[in-house]
Amino acid sequence: MNKFWNWVRNSDESRTLYLDGVIAEESWFDDDITPTAFKKELLSGEGDITVWINSPGGDCVAASQIYSMLMDYKGNVTVKIDGIAASAASVIAMAGTEVLMSPTSLLMIHNPLTVAVGDSAEMQKAIAMLDEVKESIINAYEIKTGLSRAKLSHFMDAETWMNAKKAIELGFADDLLFKSQEGTAAMEDSFTFSRRTVTNSLLAKLPKMQQTINKQPVEPLLKRLSLLHLSLIHI
Repeated sequence: MNKFWNWVRNSDESRTLYLDGVIAEESWFDDDITPTAFKKELLSGEGDITVWINSPGGDCVAASQIYSMLMDYKGNVTVKIDGIAASAASVIAMAGTEVLMSPTSLLMIHNPLTVAVGDSAEMQKAIAMLDEVKESIINAYEIKTGLSRAKLSHFMDAETWMNAKKAIELGFADDLLFKSQEGTAAMEDSFTFSRRTVTNSLLAKLPKMQQTINKQPVEPLLKRLSLLHLSLIHI
């Protein structure tokens, strides 16, 4: 069993769970031992827990089970993102009673991925499966953020990256870690990065850039080249 989690019992008897690295490099699908071990450790104590997350994502089945276990846990679950909560890790983060993000941390959501082998019928089955997995993930985001399913689906289609302030603004997180005494500043510093939006924007600009280049007079360019040539001769 390859553990990607670690429990620490603090001096005040509270417990902290650390999720670092890839979530279940070996899938929990058809695995009874690993989920049982995680649940046993989760339920081995009582009271509120803190979950630190720094993960690029991983297996969606494992993330779903961990999310469900944390949602069902009787105490409060405070999630703290100190690095990155991407893909499947972002789903786990949604289980927090409160979600706090470091000012330098990032959260990323995107569509689920898989590898499929077979004929066209098998490919169609894989597509249908991914559609259902996406809908299940949207359920977790919707519960936490209150955003519409259509908007969440758009964010996932575009592979959306959010800094801490943008995640708070959209409802994926509740507050900043290490907040200054003045409190959270206005959200003008928040941003999202959408891979699809950037690509489409660049493609839209290319024809205009080409037109600008084509319309530029040749004479000033030739003059600059001649001056450069003279300066090189005198060096």
